[in-house]
Amino acid sequence: MPELASHCPATKAADILGDKWTLQILRAMILGAQRYSDFTAAMPRISPSVLSARLKRLCDEGLIVKRGDTGQQALYRLAPAGREAGPIVVMMAEWGLRWAKRNMRTDQIDVGVAMWDLHRTLRTTGLPDGETVFSITLSDLDKHNRWWIVAQGERVDLCDKDPGRSVDVYIHGPLETILAVWMDEANLDDAMRAEEIVMTGERLLVDSAKSWFPVSPVVLARQAAVAA
Repeated sequence: MPELASHCPATKAADILGDKWTLQILRAMILGAQRYSDFTAAMPRISPSVLSARLKRLCDEGLIVKRGDTGQQALYRLAPAGREAGPIVVMMAEWGLRWAKRNMRTDQIDVGVAMWDLHRTLRTTGLPDGETVFSITLSDLDKHNRWWIVAQGERVDLCDKDPGRSVDVYIHGPLETILAVWMDEANLDDAMRAEEIVMTGERLLVDSAKSWFPVSPVVLARQAAVAA
């Protein structure tokens, strides 16, 4: 006997959006993910079968569309329903920041996901023309504690191996503090004055760090709401 659908729209919405991987896919797409490789980079713990199933479900439900080639070269784009789900994802993140974050320990954070978020939210408009290379050392981690971000125009790449480029800015600090600044729970200037975050390299970039340092979309949404 087929399962009956609930008459309640909220229940139907929860049925579509209530899965953690579905929310993370939408969140990644809000941050610019379009290809299969983008999703696996943003969610390194998701299995290929689960990712494929969730992408198909989102396509079937009309939240995203699949364009181009099949397989890993296909492009995924938000449909109108997916774009309208964006504020819901942001609101859930805002709620999590206020009420659920207190139960999260630093050792529960997936550093790969965190660094993907940071590189996707680097404010490239605050960088000079041409290529800018950042070397990041996470002082509170024993493993996976060296990362590189290479920015050129709007293109920003994340590397967990030395890309062999000349580094413009070295950033040294705990992941916990860097994420606190990203989420506007800590002030970048204060963290740098206290040497909790240490930046060395090209003086212009170090002095203008507040203009390019990554900012969470949750913070940007909050700021837009206050300004409205």
